[in-house]
Amino acid sequence: MSQSDLFSAASREVNPAARTPAERAADRAAELRQLLNHHAHLYYVLDAPELPDAEYDRLFQELQAIEAAHPELLTPDSPTQRVIGQVLAGFTPVRHAVPMLSIRTETDTEASGATAFDERVRKQLELSEEVAPVEYAAELKFDGLAINLRYEQGVLVQAATRGDGETGEDVTQNIRTIGQIPLRLHGVEAPVIEVRGEVYMRRDDFEALNERQREAGDKTFVNPRNAAAGAVRQLDPAIAAKRPLSFYAYGLGDVQGWDVPATHSELLDALQAMSMPVCEHRVVTAGAAGLVEFHRAMGAQRDGLPFDIDGVVYKVNSRVLQQRLGFVSREPRWAVAHKYPAQEQLTRLNAIEIQVGRTGKLTPVAKLEPVFVGGTTVSNATLHNVFELRRKGVRVGDTVIVRRAGDVIPEVVGKLAAERPAYVPNFHMPRSCPVCGSATVRERGGMDYRCSGGLSCPAQVKQAMLHFAGRRAMDIEGLGDKLVDQLVDGGIVLSLPGLYKLGVAKLAALERMAEKSAQNIVDALEKSKTTTLARFLFALGIRQVGETTAKDLARHFGALDRLMDASVEQLLEVRDVGPIVAQSIHTFFAQPHNREAVEQLRAAGVHWPEGEGAAAEQGPKPLLGKTLVLTGTLPTLSRDAAKELIEAAGGKVSGSVSKKTHYVIAGEEAGSKLDKARELGVTVLDEAGLQALIQTEG
Repeated sequence: MSQSDLFSAASREVNPAARTPAERAADRAAELRQLLNHHAHLYYVLDAPELPDAEYDRLFQELQAIEAAHPELLTPDSPTQRVIGQVLAGFTPVRHAVPMLSIRTETDTEASGATAFDERVRKQLELSEEVAPVEYAAELKFDGLAINLRYEQGVLVQAATRGDGETGEDVTQNIRTIGQIPLRLHGVEAPVIEVRGEVYMRRDDFEALNERQREAGDKTFVNPRNAAAGAVRQLDPAIAAKRPLSFYAYGLGDVQGWDVPATHSELLDALQAMSMPVCEHRVVTAGAAGLVEFHRAMGAQRDGLPFDIDGVVYKVNSRVLQQRLGFVSREPRWAVAHKYPAQEQLTRLNAIEIQVGRTGKLTPVAKLEPVFVGGTTVSNATLHNVFELRRKGVRVGDTVIVRRAGDVIPEVVGKLAAERPAYVPNFHMPRSCPVCGSATVRERGGMDYRCSGGLSCPAQVKQAMLHFAGRRAMDIEGLGDKLVDQLVDGGIVLSLPGLYKLGVAKLAALERMAEKSAQNIVDALEKSKTTTLARFLFALGIRQVGETTAKDLARHFGALDRLMDASVEQLLEVRDVGPIVAQSIHTFFAQPHNREAVEQLRAAGVHWPEGEGAAAEQGPKPLLGKTLVLTGTLPTLSRDAAKELIEAAGGKVSGSVSKKTHYVIAGEEAGSKLDKARELGVTVLDEAGLQALIQTEG
């Protein structure tokens, strides 16, 4: 090497900016490989992720771009060339007869992801636009843990995780604890059928699990996927059995002695016929336009699903065409995952403030650098309580992971394991209420601090009203934070019954409230008077009474007066009601001011259908075995209220119309579901027809 070459090399060591673009690309590729391998190990192997999926995807795509621009940097062990994961110590390795590969991911949130996939498929199949469009099967991308189930002669003999795609972990005993997974296939006794699918955890099960963890003082889980993966990979099956897991099948591995259907959609139908759980949210469609519509439709329904999805999956439906397209590197050419906006993102924690709830509970709230997560911009997130905050080690100035999924309040689920720029003291709960100045108290043996001011505290009155007006309670559209602030701060409304005394003139006089807006609020209040007993009970804000308990109480007692007069012993007869909940309900209705508020609400016109209660439950239900679909806006019933009426009558509410649908209940602005019902000849009813059906059917 010449003197000039040596000088040049030395100058690049001292000054990184002097390095050539190729050298900088090589450095960055090496750095990305190390980062991705580290975070993949945390995610796939230890089930302890430190990085949101969106950030991992961004780093992964950056490495892909570098390797595409500099093919000489591509290495066999690059994360882009293999499925990342490994077998944990303590588990028996399982060699997959057919590798469990990943699929390509499109991360744009618009239609171009579907369009780009269709263009690639047609190009590889050498099909011009003039030829008939390609038929696709579109389904959901579950956020769980991939599992391979091996059946021999129709009997489940082994269950294994994906692992590194070639070798996974034997988790058979843990998988046997999942009730949805059949131990014997129905009607099939082939020598070998390997069914592949996703183990996941429903959102309500996840929230209940984390609540139990908090009450026990144990570590909470970051998200449902992490909780499900941790349960499956327990060495003790007894622990796995205590975790509420679910499963959906979506494909095959090794098959011997069974004729695989000609299309992917027919395969899913066949798996369903074998008693395998298969998600109903799937369609067969033609061309890019159909994929775009499925992506849009499921994006609109995403928050209402009972489980997490992070996107949808498109697959060429024909198995013959799948074989023609083949594979590239670590992924099939005939399938792609099209993601939605990330439900976890990184941002900075700027401050911690205290929020006072409707029951006086003081909750630490993170004030964040605004970040787009879960389809909206988030600047506040709950930290639950000071003990949870301590466990997560979160302090002001940290880079934190924020999660928002569905209707769940955004929360800080963790922080990046990086040193803080400077010392920051621990956060401490205040000794007095930041709203009314009353002393704060911590319940004996509990984790929550509460304001002792009761309804003399404006914050508690406001939160009680917002809860009462919530979508799953009385569903009073338009009664939001700013309006409630004006009503309470101005002394206009200081109790729940007072809401129904509001008139157009009084509302129109408020700031930023025109006469039309005021009329809309009055109309919403009037509409809310028609409700269900379960929704009314939930709306009252009784401590320890959530939606599920409210439904159980309504189902058991049938009428409000019977519930209000019930003893603690009678309340304990209700399903899943324990001593603490029973005492809380009894105490609430024993207080004269609560009974007076209930009577005032009834006098204002709030009403609901009542029945005989638990005794009537034993008789036949009018809609038992019937599947109904709701579409459009009904005159007096909200979507949730109509669903509750149907379920109380024994019926099932589905999100899509099929040949198995018995009735479609249509309101104003009914969309494609109404068209589908007419196409299939399904009976269509309006709200009055639904009420009549419940009274006369059966």
